[in-house]
Order: sequence, then C-alpha cells, then structure tokens
Amino acid sequence: MQIGEAHVAVAGDGSKIVSGTDRVMTFGGREKAIIPSGASLTSDPVDLPVDALSHLSVSVYLPQETPLSTFHWDGKQTAYIGAGNQTTSEAFATTQTTDARILLTEILVDAPANDGAIVAIGDSITDGNGASLDTDNRWPDFLAERLVPKQMAVVNAGISGARLLDDAMGVKASARFSRDVLAQPGVKAVILLIGINDISWPGTPFAPEKSLPSFESLISGYLQLAAQAHAHNLSIVGGTLTPFEGALSGTPLDAYYTPEKEALRQKVNSWIRTSGAFDAVVDFDLLLRDPSHPTRLLPEFDSGDHLHPGDNGNRAMADAIDLNMLVKN
Repeated sequence: MQIGEAHVAVAGDGSKIVSGTDRVMTFGGREKAIIPSGASLTSDPVDLPVDALSHLSVSVYLPQETPLSTFHWDGKQTAYIGAGNQTTSEAFATTQTTDARILLTEILVDAPANDGAIVAIGDSITDGNGASLDTDNRWPDFLAERLVPKQMAVVNAGISGARLLDDAMGVKASARFSRDVLAQPGVKAVILLIGINDISWPGTPFAPEKSLPSFESLISGYLQLAAQAHAHNLSIVGGTLTPFEGALSGTPLDAYYTPEKEALRQKVNSWIRTSGAFDAVVDFDLLLRDPSHPTRLLPEFDSGDHLHPGDNGNRAMADAIDLNMLVKN
C-alpha cells in the first residue's frame, strides 16, 4: 500500500483541524512510504503538544486505488473520505463518511510524567457498540477521564464480535493478548471482559454449526490470559459477563439467548467471582442487571438491544471500577 502523504493535527469540529497544529508525518525522513503486505508502518516522531483526552486528526493520502481487507468497523468516531490529496486542508472536503477506523492502528504519545497505561480488552461492550457516536462515551473513555488525575492512560482493545476461544470478527483473545496487551508500552494492568460471544453465538447465523463451549474450555482460556499477565508483572482484573436475555430478539440472531446459554454464563460468573484467578474482580453483571429480572439489563443502562449498555450504562461501568485495583495511592 502506497502512502503519498500523511499529516496529523489537533482535531476541530467535524472534519476541521485546529489552525496552526498541522504537522507533516515522515517515515524514515521521507514523506512517502510503502507498507508491505501484512506489515505495519510506524512514522517518525512528530512534535505536537497535546493535552490529556485530546482528539487528533490523522489525514492520509492514498495515490492509488486501495481496497481494504481489514479495518475496525465499530470505531464509533466519524472518519471523512474525500477526493485527491487534502492532507494539508484545514477543512476536509468530504465525499463520504464512515464510523469505522481504517488504516490507523494506534497513536503513541511520549508522556514522561505519565504513570503508565491500563488496557481494557474485550468485545463489543468494551468497543462501545451501544455508545453514542462521536461522544467518547465508551466505558474505557469514562475510565480514562477518571484516571487523568492519576496521570494514567487507557488503551481500548475491544473488538466487536470478538471471542475468547475462537477467531471470527477479530483474532481470539487467547491469540491477540500478546499484541494488544503485553506489547503496549507502559502497561500496568489489564481489565478483561470477554466471553459472552463464545456463549451466545452457537446456533445463530454467526456460528450455526458451533456447539456451546464447555465450562472447562472457557476457564482454561481465562487462566491462560491471567498467567500471561502475571508473567509480565501485570495486574489483571476480571469482569463478570453482563446480562443478555432478550438480546437481538426479533432479528435473524433471535437464538442469541437461550436458558442453556444463560446457565453457562451464570456458572462462568460464579467462577470469576470466587476462583481467585484474578487480582481483582469487577462485578459488571451485578451492576447492570435489573434487580426485578436479573437476567436482563436494567432499562436505564440498556442501549435498546438488551445486550450492549448505552451511555448511562457505560458511565456506570467505569464508575464501578475501584481505581485502587489499578494504581497505587
């Protein structure tokens, strides 16, 4: 893939950037670059001061037609697509928008005074599927706000549709843990919330021939991630799996919830709470469930699909995390 030119700036309203913040990006001192198939490309450092929780705009010019085979489809942030090389424009002339993240994988910030990072790894609930677009209302975003005074960052490693044991919409957590957690600079702790898709997908059009995973296989997967975290001196916080009765009902995924699947979720949650495998536990299930109907999300926390928390639910999830689990006083 050819990169004709790339710029980074502090983001303004919509497709605009903040005047005076535009910086050209170089790759080994050159403004043009080629990304080999299957590889990634890291730019040279860019001198651009930013505040905590800032938004950045990264503009990339592709001089050739460039079909995309991979992307982060549930980015929850508007990206702008236009004709020609507009990398130096302060207001992008848009022909198309998308809320998927394309091309850009991560931005590394040089923050000498920072005390490290927390990685939230999970599925669509961590990715922010039920959160409002362009509002930073995912639960890792709200957690990042709380950690600003602690000078700690939050990395969102949620992938919608992701599973613990199997590849599908993204690589299984047991295979991507090294890349998405252990390889991230300055990581101090990881919050793990994954497994509901392993339980709910079998028997739906997503996995029509798949049978329910065994309780033992799920526990083995969790134990492997805990062992990897501890081997790298990281704390790992386990999150209980959230209620999902009624999830996606009336759609082709109507079999997403069944009593058998619910029984497995309850068994897994009991193990997460009591096994001692994790350094700490956040009981997202207890937090988000309706006390009068515990297998369902509380309506005020429900995005409407009975699976993903909405903005209020995401805020509650972040607020429920005891920061002492993650950082030292």
